[in-house]
Amino acid sequence: MGMIAYTVTAELPTPRLREVYIAWLAKGHVNDVIDAGALSGSIVRIDDPAEPIRVETRYLFASIEDLNTYLHDHAPALRADGLSRFGPETGVRFSRTIGELV
Repeated sequence: MGMIAYTVTAELPTPRLREVYIAWLAKGHVNDVIDAGALSGSIVRIDDPAEPIRVETRYLFASIEDLNTYLHDHAPALRADGLSRFGPETGVRFSRTIGELV
């Protein structure tokens, strides 16, 4: 198996909250995931379609083993931090996908 793409999609209730979320990602969270094993991370503001309001954060891992190590050893704490800021009470919904680069 080759490199692995791990994508976290956030659906946000307002444009203002989207900007707050992007700032949080850019000011540390993406680097935290890289420090925990990702090769790279990028933030994508989805503009088309405009609704729902979404942001995708895409990470690349060298292997499924590296991703699994991240998910087991680091993701719980990083997710807890994100949920403390953007939990269900804020109206933010998260989904995640995993796929192999081809």
